[in-house]
Amino acid sequence: MMKLSKWWRQIGVTFAMALAGNMTQAQSGAVVPLKFNWGLPTANYFTLYVARDLGLFQQVGLDPQFYTFQSGAPLLAGLKSDSLDVVTTGLATVFALGQNIPLRMIYWSLDHAASEGLVVTAKSGIDTYRDLGKAKTIGAPSGTCAQVALALMAKKLGLKYSSLNVLNIAPPLYANAMSGGSLDAGMAWSPYVQILVESGHKVVGWDPDYAPDGGVCPGMTAARPKFLQANPEVGVKLVEVQAKAMEAIAKNPNLAIDAMVKYLSISRSVAKAAYERECCDRYPTLQQQLDPNSQFSMVSKDSGLARKFYIASQMLQETGTIPTALTWEQINAAIDPSYIRQYLEKVRK
Repeated sequence: MMKLSKWWRQIGVTFAMALAGNMTQAQSGAVVPLKFNWGLPTANYFTLYVARDLGLFQQVGLDPQFYTFQSGAPLLAGLKSDSLDVVTTGLATVFALGQNIPLRMIYWSLDHAASEGLVVTAKSGIDTYRDLGKAKTIGAPSGTCAQVALALMAKKLGLKYSSLNVLNIAPPLYANAMSGGSLDAGMAWSPYVQILVESGHKVVGWDPDYAPDGGVCPGMTAARPKFLQANPEVGVKLVEVQAKAMEAIAKNPNLAIDAMVKYLSISRSVAKAAYERECCDRYPTLQQQLDPNSQFSMVSKDSGLARKFYIASQMLQETGTIPTALTWEQINAAIDPSYIRQYLEKVRK
């Protein structure tokens, strides 16, 4: 009985200490970070990687659980089933809106167009994107920015997309296809462009050379409207994390380069080349996203981001990838610059 009594006393003390700790936490105003699910494809979203490594989400009371996908299909399935709350992605957004999956685009994560280009083999005989007609086989995965860019390039050159021999193959597979001779050109985005260049291939044109408005491949962070409504503070916090990550990278670019090496399993030279292609004046600032005259504008109803999605969906329809292009109403209903505006107002005070 003595031993049992002593055991109960110890349990009582432990419980009392735990209760006191919880009371102290409550009295101090500490809160448990909000957990939610975040989906993204394998791509060079270096600000997101840096934010994770620096613990910036935890600093604002968020605890995202990240899920990486190799393609847009499982990401869309996650949104449709409400398994994902936030996504960072490119043109998968077009497919989401086309399938009536509710989304609110909060901020630009990256401008993929800045680092997307036409890569060719040394033996292709192609010296500029204007030589596109010489290509025997061109790699461009269906439903991606690469397909949209290729369609825009063909249109600018007066070529029919249907006249091109396009192989539906992902950029990570280009290197083997090119070395084997089954592919002599391909549209690729970072970091695969830089990987191919290191392998001895060359870039003969970047998206801004042949696509309108500096290129059509926005990388956005978006969330389900119901999630934002249930957690009204999250949108501004996500913008705050993005701003802090951008500030940290501006002070030390190696943060971004090292993060891409870590998360994408690429060489440091490839990561450095990818960062230099996408950073600095090519990176959408928060101020530009609120500027109606900027190519990155989230406030213009018929230019900036809205126009990029409109053009992208038009090209996807023309190539037969989607049955119907998005309307201006569908696109504008999904763009929500209010969180950027609230954050900038907050920091000005």
